[in-house]
Amino acid sequence: MIRRRAATPSVTVLVALTALAVLAVLVAGTGQARAAGYRYWSFWDRDGDRWVYASQGPSTARPLDGDVQGFRFAVSEDSDDATRPRGTADFTAVCADVPARDGRKRVALVIDFGTAADAPSGEAPPEPRTACAVVSPDATAAEALASVATPLRYSADALLCAIAGYPRTGCGEQVAAGGDPNATAEKEKEKGTEAKEERKAEDAGPSVGPLVGVAAVVVLGAAALWQARRRRDAP
Repeated sequence: MIRRRAATPSVTVLVALTALAVLAVLVAGTGQARAAGYRYWSFWDRDGDRWVYASQGPSTARPLDGDVQGFRFAVSEDSDDATRPRGTADFTAVCADVPARDGRKRVALVIDFGTAADAPSGEAPPEPRTACAVVSPDATAAEALASVATPLRYSADALLCAIAGYPRTGCGEQVAAGGDPNATAEKEKEKGTEAKEERKAEDAGPSVGPLVGVAAVVVLGAAALWQARRRRDAP
């Protein structure tokens, strides 16, 4: 009587499956490299000598007398990627010519309209400016801004769309991140050492390190499965 050994998966099949798994990872990584960003006004608090992304929106934040707050127009993927305001951010310098008044508070504002690379098509950003807003003690950051940089424009969802009339149109629209290599380079130079990670150009591929690691796990798993089947089916 001839005893037949159960069929085992061929090496060719295992290699094909591994290749498909690695290809799926590559495709997913490429999609992440082409993530989208948004063109909008970000809102910042000055903490000592650095900018911190504000935890509240300007319509609810209530700065104290002597605070410094900033607004920056740029294309960003999220708060970690947002570009900080440029220019002077010292309360004493901004409000030097504005004396303190009873029943009023002074808030130093830095308004950065961004660069031409981040501007909507057909528009040119004004030069960055600073202003010392003198408002009531309970005024919000939005009210302080409205006192020095009209006209402001808001969306139906209360998103700040324009400061001093810039930009003329649009509000938080989605744009291709890294689509312009020159714009990406300019943004990276501006962010400098404060950036958490470098922006990739549109045609940049996924990181090799993680992909190699995933591929290695897939190959090892396939090999282990093949060995286990061989031992089980052995006579």
